[in-house]
Parts: sequence; structure tokens; C-alpha cells
Amino acid sequence: MNHAIEERQSRSEDELRPLVERARARDPRAIEQLYLEHFDRIYSYLAMSVGNRHDAEDLTVQTFVRMIESIDRFQWQSVPFSAWLFRIARNLAIDHFRATNRFQPEAEVPEPFGEEEPSAEEHAMRSFGLRSMLKMIGSLPPEQRQVLILKFLFSFANAEVAVVIGKTEGAVKALQHRALTSLQRLALPYAA
Repeated sequence: MNHAIEERQSRSEDELRPLVERARARDPRAIEQLYLEHFDRIYSYLAMSVGNRHDAEDLTVQTFVRMIESIDRFQWQSVPFSAWLFRIARNLAIDHFRATNRFQPEAEVPEPFGEEEPSAEEHAMRSFGLRSMLKMIGSLPPEQRQVLILKFLFSFANAEVAVVIGKTEGAVKALQHRALTSLQRLALPYAA
């Protein structure tokens, strides 16, 4: 089972193209496959973004409903499919924040699936404690928080992050730099 999930998550955009085209033709199997391939990452992203599982579950469902409703308008030439889907999720999270005006991090946010070897970011998160790190990330401005989540937890390239948050690559780099600088300042009391 794990091997099948890993295969689903490692598809390239070229491999996704026929599946997306079938989904655009309203093939239920293709839609289901896109859902299965992207569910874990979208849910994890939303859980990190909104800070609690219940809202993340609701927003994940809404993301895939929006995907089905608007897949006809997806354009391959400008945006990778996964970035387009994450942008839908991000927009729903923004709407959620506007409606509720809150961020409540949970102690256990699901890790993105498929990473066997912990990255440097994961080591840092463990050394500060997940709750402390989530609190520090949660205190960042929303765009900085989104950049860190997309870059370090979901391994998006700057160009993909730019698509998701609707900024230029230069703006993504600047947001990342400011976020990491802020985290470094926030982490100093923990290092002492």
C-alpha cells in the first residue's frame, strides 16, 4: 500500500496530464485518482495553515469540490497542476481566516507523507519542540507563514510558491528571508 501511495505522489506533471484531461472530461475514476494522489499533501498543508484538524478536514473537502467545479478552467501552460490545487486550498484558508479571524495550532499536525529521512527543517522543529515551532510560525504574517510551509514542508520551488500565493519569485525569496530572520529572532530565547 505505501508503495502505491509513494507512486501516486511522485508523478510528474507530464504523467498527470492525461489524468487531468480525463478529469476535465468528467471521468469519475480520474477525479478519484487526483483526489487520492493529492489528499495527504493538501490536508497537511491546510492543517498547518489553519491550525486545527477539523477545519483542515472541511477545507480539504472544499478544495476538491472546487477542483471538480473549476478543472475545466485549468491551463497547463502557466501553472503546474499541484500548484493550482494548492492555490485553491490557500484561497479557501484565507476565506476561512477572514470568516473566523483565528489561528489555533494543535500539538500534532500531520507530517507530509513520503519523507523517510528527516530534513534539516524537521530536525530544527524537533529540537525546539513542535508546539513552540508552530507557535513561532503562527506568529509570522500570513504570507511569510505560507512561504515557509510551502517551501520547507512541501518542497515547492520558488516558482511554484509564487503561483500559489500570487507573487513573483523575487517576492517569495524576500518573504522567505524575512520569515527566517523573524524565526531566528524568535528562537533565540529557546537557544539560551
